[in-house]
Amino acid sequence: MNQKINWKDNLYLAVPFVIMFILYQSSSMTYEEQSLLVTMESVLDKQPFYNFFSSIEFFYGGELIAIQEIGYYSFVEFFIRKGAHFFTYFWIGFFWLLGLRKRVRHEWLTILLSVLLAIGYASFDELRQSFNPGRTALMADVLLDSAGASVGVLLANILTRKK
Repeated sequence: MNQKINWKDNLYLAVPFVIMFILYQSSSMTYEEQSLLVTMESVLDKQPFYNFFSSIEFFYGGELIAIQEIGYYSFVEFFIRKGAHFFTYFWIGFFWLLGLRKRVRHEWLTILLSVLLAIGYASFDELRQSFNPGRTALMADVLLDSAGASVGVLLANILTRKK
């Protein structure tokens, strides 16, 4: 904690707030406003990898995810959306750790705070979505966000750890 805080540390701390603000705006939108289906239908009109994807099916949030169940474009959109969940929270966790590392005395506490702040916001965001038309709150999304944040925190910790 005796390390001097510089402008980069303040910038690192600002990044999660910027991302969370963008997520806040995004969560206020309906599913239809965010849908990628029309774009994907024109870009992926020949349905590349259809045969490969058609053999994949699993449950997520109590819903069967399979091309036969939800259609090719919705299937691809599912992975884009869930990838966005993971990587958005990856960066939130990553930058929480970078922003807090010189402000918190103990490394373990910095890691814990970074993960808990990200999980707390993921929970808040999912709860907020439940009040918007056409949106649902899924515990599975909070878990996915938590995994992304945890990986981001761990990677940031590894990259900044002193030898």
